[in-house]
Amino acid sequence: MTFNTDLAAATTQDAAWKALQDLVQSTVGAKLFTIMTVDMDAMLARRAYSSDPVNYPAAGTKEIAPNRWLDHVHGQGKTFVANTLAEIDTVFPDADLIGKLGCGSVINLPIWQDGQLVATMNILHAEQHYTPDRVTLTEETLTSPAHAAYDKARSLGPLL
Repeated sequence: MTFNTDLAAATTQDAAWKALQDLVQSTVGAKLFTIMTVDMDAMLARRAYSSDPVNYPAAGTKEIAPNRWLDHVHGQGKTFVANTLAEIDTVFPDADLIGKLGCGSVINLPIWQDGQLVATMNILHAEQHYTPDRVTLTEETLTSPAHAAYDKARSLGPLL
């Protein structure tokens, strides 16, 4: 199955996100894949999907805290990349858990709609995994599928 076929066949939000996860896995790889939806007006985020529901369940909302990550992703509209656990620790309070899962690099790809940040696709792997070439590949080949998966998931029910 291909991403487009899997996405078209999706009848649940999880199936739409799983189609994207599979594409990410075959493109740049990820030990952990999550989708966070955001409501920037209310400054709330919700994990809408997780490849590891035991350690990172998709449930509830949390307040978005202003920090340099938010400025980078929301304020500047850029993809956030960190390639060491020490870098991750400067912006994410769960760096210890991330490390315990064998992850030490992250790409947070913003998903925009009508000029508003609506979600981020978050992929994590071992330290130094997300090389400049993999970051470019992520931005060039996964941005449109991330938007398509968001649109499909949204068509199947509320996201936040």
